[in-house]
Parts: sequence; structure tokens; C-alpha cells
Amino acid sequence: MAGKKTKTKYIFVTGGVVSGLGKGITAASLGKILKSRGFSVNMQKCDPYLNTDAGTLNPAEHGEVFVTRDGAETDLDLGHYERFIDKELERSSSTISGQIYSQVIANERKGLYLGKTVQIIPHVTSEIHRRIIEAGKKFDIHIVEIGGTVGDYEAMAFIEAIRQMKRLVGEENVLYAHLVFLPYLQASKEIKTKPAQNSVRDLREAGISPNVLFVRSDHPLNAEGLDKMSLYCDVAKEAIVGLETAETVYEVPLRMEETGIADYICSHLKLPKRKAQLTEWSNLVDKIKSVDKTVNIGVIAKYMNHEDTYMSIFESLRAAGWHHNVKVMIRWINAENVDYIEKELAEVQGILVPGGFGSRGVEGKIAAARYARKNNVPYLGICLGMQVAVIEFAREVLKTKAVNSAEINPDVAHPVVHIMPDQIGVEMGGTMRLGDYSTKISKKSRAYLAYGTQNIVERHRHRYEFNNDYREVLQENGLVISGLSPDGKLVEIIELNNHPFYVASQFHPEFKSRPNRPHPLFRDFIGASAHYNRTKPISKPVYNKTAA
Repeated sequence: MAGKKTKTKYIFVTGGVVSGLGKGITAASLGKILKSRGFSVNMQKCDPYLNTDAGTLNPAEHGEVFVTRDGAETDLDLGHYERFIDKELERSSSTISGQIYSQVIANERKGLYLGKTVQIIPHVTSEIHRRIIEAGKKFDIHIVEIGGTVGDYEAMAFIEAIRQMKRLVGEENVLYAHLVFLPYLQASKEIKTKPAQNSVRDLREAGISPNVLFVRSDHPLNAEGLDKMSLYCDVAKEAIVGLETAETVYEVPLRMEETGIADYICSHLKLPKRKAQLTEWSNLVDKIKSVDKTVNIGVIAKYMNHEDTYMSIFESLRAAGWHHNVKVMIRWINAENVDYIEKELAEVQGILVPGGFGSRGVEGKIAAARYARKNNVPYLGICLGMQVAVIEFAREVLKTKAVNSAEINPDVAHPVVHIMPDQIGVEMGGTMRLGDYSTKISKKSRAYLAYGTQNIVERHRHRYEFNNDYREVLQENGLVISGLSPDGKLVEIIELNNHPFYVASQFHPEFKSRPNRPHPLFRDFIGASAHYNRTKPISKPVYNKTAA
């Protein structure tokens, strides 16, 4: 492949100093301003973890698992990419070390290396090259984020691989962008650039001289700091972009655009200079900053460590709020505190039960579904949130507590949720019902009012499903099954009538929501919640009649 030229331009985004700086937001924002110029843009995350995918990672430690339309379980940064560049990505946009090493070993077993000693260089790095180039085909620009920070042992192969890329595809087709952090010392009231300088030095020792520096800080970068960064990091001043903490992450592309960095990048990559079309995005940011009315939404959670655990759900709620000109105030309610849940729910205008696995916190989520049903509080259930709604309703209809999911209690008398037949006995990782599946919606339903169409496609991530043995008795007692798989075998959406909004789906609508185009279910859930009056509960549905 040496010396091979390509039309695709590659931008590699690395990070240093500390983790959690926002490389994903930075890369996504860069993708946004370049796509706004009419370029076709694709994005890819390269994670150094030795896992095969993100599916078995602990959400409390690594954040949510984002599912692509073709069923890949990926890092949450792919959610940022999709929301910013408004493009449905595929599994090729997620590369993780476990996949790389598994492929290299498989190649060796097949004799593809012709007896050569298998090494990090060239065999592992060549597999990384192959995946990056394959993912970037047919696009003008391919942005690749390298997970972790420069200097991490597990990331060294990726750093070496991207160093080699400029020789493989031509220097004029490669740009290196590095994200650093400038700490602020309160005692001396100054920003310190030394940690950032050291990070760039580490990157240069690995053979990469960054073309662009993105500088994160909680304080503005002054002229003295800019001069010092340019001198010691050997980066042009016009290629150093100060990214002070923004009021909303959706403001970051606008701040980038103001610096002129997109034109600098286009010049470096020999791309035509074009004007950005960011009016709609700018209007969105203006709306975000101007909303003053609020609506309180209770999220019944069991992963309480940090917001990343439910990132796409929270962003979907906020986007739906902006659509209705309200600010969504998210109240975390611990699903394990069953005795206190009702007291906390009395202070919210809408209840959302998200997906999850295992028995921990399930009774608290069932209690939340019961409270929403009995008190006419708008309710949106997602995946497990649909299953607990079914369990709660069935306990009421069957007049017994011996109702549960087979996942929680395999020996329960009434398993209204059971394992899908094709999931019995399979291994844990990557084997669930994953990615896009079709659903047919009944016209006489709130779901139809939301979507405005009978045929939809949504992303899934589940192993258990509604038990059809209980379909008839639950429907006879008022449960509305408004969405089914095309063959009618799998329940996808359930609802209740005579309720302001009580809808739950087996799929994950949060993965397809956009900041300027909220998902129909989230949009109508927040619409109902914003109109909810606890002193005078409404009994008729509140919805946006304009189909999404």
C-alpha cells in the first residue's frame, strides 16, 4: 500500500493531559462544521480496550452502550457523532483492540502471514490501517478519534498506526488534531500550559507532530498563553483553537467556526474553500439558551454514578424540551430505594424508566410504572421500561404478585416476560436482538399519533420479550398493544387508554433522536408532561399532531 493516493482526507483526533476532556464532542463538532460546507463526512472511534465490543462493559464505569443501526454495541461517542453530523453510522465506525487482535490471530491460524513472525508492527498496525481505510471509503473526509490519552500503553499500536497513515495515503491527505487541557491555578490566577506542552512532546516522541491543537479550559486562553503554546508545541497560532467550557455542547461547533479552523483544515488538506451553512444549528443554540419554562422529569435509574450512563436518553429528553420551548429538569430517582420512590415521584411531571439488565432496582421501576398508571402521570418506558410496565399491569389484572420476568425470577408462576427462543443458551456478548427491526403500528394509538405512519424502523438491544401466552388476557383488561413486529409475533409497543400519556417500547428510541429533530415518542412524552397539572389530572392524550 506504500505511496497509495486516495481522495479521502483523514483527520485523526488524539487527546492528552487527562481523560474525559471531550474528544468525542470535539471530533463531532469538527465533523459538523465540515459537513456544513457540503463535504461528505464519516466518523470512527478507535478504542484501545481489549474487549471485543462495548456490550459487556459496565455502564457505571464506561457510560451507555450505543447501538448502531446494523447492531454494533459501541462506545457512547458514536451517539455524539450521530447527533452532530446527523448520520446513521454502522459497525465499521467502531474499532476496538479486541477485534484487531482477534482478526490478527485468525489470520495467523489461516496461514495468511506465510509463516512470518506475527508482530505489532506490521501485522497489528496493518489491520488498524485496513479498518480505517475501509470505513473512510467513498467519503470526502473521515474523522478518526483515538480513545484514551497519549502515553497509554494499550493505545500505542493505534498511535503508531495513524503515524504510518501519512505514508500510506499521502501527507496531503492526513491531518493530526490533538486535544489538551490547560489547568487554572486559583492561587496565582493563571492558566498553566506546561501539561499541554508535555502532552504534545509525548505525541511528537511517538512520531506525530500535531497540525491543530484544540485547547480545553475553564478560562479563556490569553495572548501570552497562545504564544507559548505555539512556540513550544510548534503549531501555528491560527491552528490553535481555544475551547472554553460552553453553556451547551451544541455551541462548540459554532465556537470552532468562529475561529476559522475549518478553513485552515481545508487549506491543509487541499480541499475547496466553502462557506458553512450553520443557520439552523445557530437557531437551535439560541433556543437552548433562551428557554426559561421548566418541566421536571423523573428518571428511575440504577446506575447513579454519572450522566454518561444514560447519555442518549438525557439528550433526547432535552431535545424534546427545546421543541416545546421548555427546559427539561432531570431528576435522578434511585430505583433501589423502593420505600421512597412515591415521595420523589410526587414532585415530577413525567416518569421515564430506561433500559437495563438484571434484578437490581426492578421492583423500584415496577413501583414507578404503577404510580404513573394510577396517578395519570405521563410515562415513557424503554426496553426494560416496557417490561416492568407489563409486569405491573399483569399483577393488577391477575391479582397476584407472582408475576415477573423470567430474567428476574426464572421460576415465577406468571412469566409475562420471557427469553426469546433463539436466545436460549447463547453466549453473552453481541448475541441479543440488536440493531434495526421493523414495527407495524396500529392506527388507533398514541404511537401512531406520534409517528404519523404505521411502518417504522427502530433500534433494539434485548434478550427478553413479552410472553404472548398473556397477550389475550391483558388486552381484554385494557392493555393496548399498539406496535408489533411485521409477523405479529413480537410486541414492540404497549399503551394505556384514558391516560395523558402512557407508552412503552421494547426498542430504544433515544438512539435516533437528534437535537434539532427530537424522536416522536420523546417529543410527545415531554409535550404531555409540560401540560400535566397534578391538581387536575387530564384523561385525554396530549400530543403534537405534526408527524415527525
